[in-house]
Amino acid sequence: MATAEQNSSPVVEPSKPRLLKVLGPGLITGASDDDPSGIATYSQAGAQFGFSITWTLLLTLPLMAVIQEIAGRIGRASGLGLAGVISKNFPAWVMQTIVFLLFFANIINIGADLGAMGDAVKLIIGGPSTIYVVIFGFSCVLMQVFMKYKRYVSVLKWLTISLFAYFGTVLAVNVPWSEALRGLVIPTFNPDPQFWTVVVAILGTTISPYLFFWQAAQEVEDLGEKPTRTALIDAPKQAPKALARIRTDTVVGMAFSNLVALAIVITAAATLNANGVTDVQSSAQAAEALKPVAGQFAFSIFALGIIGTGLLAVPVLGGSAAYALGEVMKWPVGLARPPKEAKAFYATLSIATLAGVALDFTPIDPIKALFWSAVVNGVVAVPVMAIMMIIAVRDDVMGKGSIPTWMTVVGWTATGIMALAALAMGALSLM
Repeated sequence: MATAEQNSSPVVEPSKPRLLKVLGPGLITGASDDDPSGIATYSQAGAQFGFSITWTLLLTLPLMAVIQEIAGRIGRASGLGLAGVISKNFPAWVMQTIVFLLFFANIINIGADLGAMGDAVKLIIGGPSTIYVVIFGFSCVLMQVFMKYKRYVSVLKWLTISLFAYFGTVLAVNVPWSEALRGLVIPTFNPDPQFWTVVVAILGTTISPYLFFWQAAQEVEDLGEKPTRTALIDAPKQAPKALARIRTDTVVGMAFSNLVALAIVITAAATLNANGVTDVQSSAQAAEALKPVAGQFAFSIFALGIIGTGLLAVPVLGGSAAYALGEVMKWPVGLARPPKEAKAFYATLSIATLAGVALDFTPIDPIKALFWSAVVNGVVAVPVMAIMMIIAVRDDVMGKGSIPTWMTVVGWTATGIMALAALAMGALSLM
């Protein structure tokens, strides 16, 4: 059965396996959510609180799946990226403020991710980590600027395979599965303020603003690359197949993301927490701590996973910032455009990534910087999600892509939970 969304004129496309055709923006977005900074958060959660915190990943799955599907719908329905839609329907200062904060948070995340990747290579083969940081940073920029869009998307899809390293890690260690299952399905409400700080960090890691912007932008990119697709506001007949594809892509991507996160938490709980190692400050430190308690194999594949997921996440972070700023400034944007047609877009992408590289050469504490990045992400996520919910029910913007009642309920629930999480993070930081 063909999965290409049909225009009103009959167009026959070459047959491809259904899953390969369907999976795209949602899969890449979900996989990029498990970046080295996220790995550090999940490792710390498992090391500090063991299996008692795994239930949070079951909670976040439906919330992130719905919010990311809404982001994808907005791009596919309107033919505009998220920043473009917001700029068109809200006062300019709203999007300008969001873009400034998003840019700030993304640069810090890029710096932290590149630093973790450099440290991971150093752990495996030795040498100066800063050299690896520079190599990774420039490699990400060069691929985005000079590689053809279709090939680049293919590379990102292949990089998602690196996350299977964490399934290998969890299978390589001795896990008390009955205890792990109990922690997953029976919520634990620990009165320790540190427990709730970690819960808030997990929410902020799994539901991040840059993911919204990236997925919406990739849906718009696909409209340009696939001539049978038209924005749903102009082609309502395409809506059933388009929305079914977006849902499948997003659910698979977010489920994959959360399963990887769960594997990391379980690995840390079964090894680090079980052996009294409860303080993990970075993903590379988590890999190093695994070595004496879980062996060389678990250490190696955990460290290799950091490199692979970093190569996936850094371009998404830089790209989402460039899409957002470019749409606000009304520049030509898109990775499918040649560099000479989108100079400002590619310059923004390059500046964001290389600023992240530069961050690793400053005396700024990356762990503290990452904390403030998480705070900014948590604060920015709430208004962005609220705006998305307002847009997603507007027929004049979404056409047949407007969301049903049940998605409205879940979306506003996710927004409310993120608002509470942002308030809790602020309160806990003052304690």
